This record gives sequence, C-alpha cells and structure tokens, in this order.
Amino acid sequence: MAPTPDQPERRDVPGWLRTALELGPVALFFLAYISTRGQTYTLGGTEYSAFILVTAGFIPLIIVATIVLWRLTGHLSVMQIVTAVLVTIFGGLTVWLNDERFLKMKPTLIYSLFAAILGFGLLRGRSYLSMVLASALPLTDEGWMILTKRMAIFFVALAMTNEVVWRTLSTDAWVNFRTFGLPVLFFAFLMSQAGLLKRHSTEEES
Repeated sequence: MAPTPDQPERRDVPGWLRTALELGPVALFFLAYISTRGQTYTLGGTEYSAFILVTAGFIPLIIVATIVLWRLTGHLSVMQIVTAVLVTIFGGLTVWLNDERFLKMKPTLIYSLFAAILGFGLLRGRSYLSMVLASALPLTDEGWMILTKRMAIFFVALAMTNEVVWRTLSTDAWVNFRTFGLPVLFFAFLMSQAGLLKRHSTEEES
C-alpha cells in the first residue's frame, strides 16, 4: 500500500550507516571527552570544564544525526525522538547553568519514562511494546505481555543504576558507563530473552 501524504515512505539504508548515525554522536562525545578531560576553559569570564564544552558540541551533533536519519529513512522511533529532545533540553541546561548533573540525569529520565509508559499499558492489559516491534518480532499475545513486563523492569533497573553511578562515582566513570556499560547491558538483556522469543514465536518453522 502506497504511503499517504501524512505517512512518509519508509526507506531502507545500509546497516552501517544507521549504526553510525545512531551511535556516532555518543562515540564522538566519548572521544572528545577523554581527549580534554581534566582541562578547564574560560569563556566570557566563566570557567567551564571539558565535560560542559563537550556537551555543548554534543547537542547539535545529536540533532543533526537525528534529522539526517529521518531524511534518509523517512521514519524515527519513539526512543530516537525522545532521546534527541531530552539531550537538547538537559544538555542545554547543563551548559546554561554550568552544571554536569543535568546531562547525567538524562538516561534516568529516559528509562523511567519508558518504564512508566510500558507499565501504564500493562495496567490496561495491553503491550505497547508490541505496537512498536510487532512487525519485527512475531510473538503470541502472552509472549508480548511477558516481554513487556521484563522490559519495564529492565528500564527501571537501568534508571536506578544510572542514578547510583552518577551520584557515587566520578565523571570519568559515568562517561565510561554511558558509552560502554549501557550498550552491554542492553545486549545482555536481549540475549537473555532468546528462550522467550523462541517459545512464543508465531512464525512458522520451515
């Protein structure tokens, strides 16, 4: 069915390009930070840490990458949109108020928001996760409910972990956790759900 004027056509892009646009800004943030950490800069009479100035460059980078991804694919996921918006808001507050805490709180808010959305759907007896991933993961209704519950709990755990890391450890530790720790945790969670996906798959075996 052809897309309507209100529903832009989705276009495929090479996997490496999508990955570069999604993860590139975070990788560049990490590289810029480790090459300038420990340094301070005075601009307009105000002293800024390297973290603050790297954050100032990260905001337009994530916005540009998100726009390019949308122009290339004709589609953005909810998480991509929310991430770009919260990076702009909390990154902007970090730079404006010269306070690192705002950007560090951003993952907590993202994961708490998604946990709340999934939890609200579960209370209504619905899996909002299936509305996003049904075309990619053919699961039974029971499978979707189980996966949604686990995902909601996982998001809560991520939010709590981020809070503990940024509040108790150094900025270096938080940057490493944000760059490497969170992707590893996501990958481990997805791998741990292989049994569930297999048991509740509705895809016919060849």
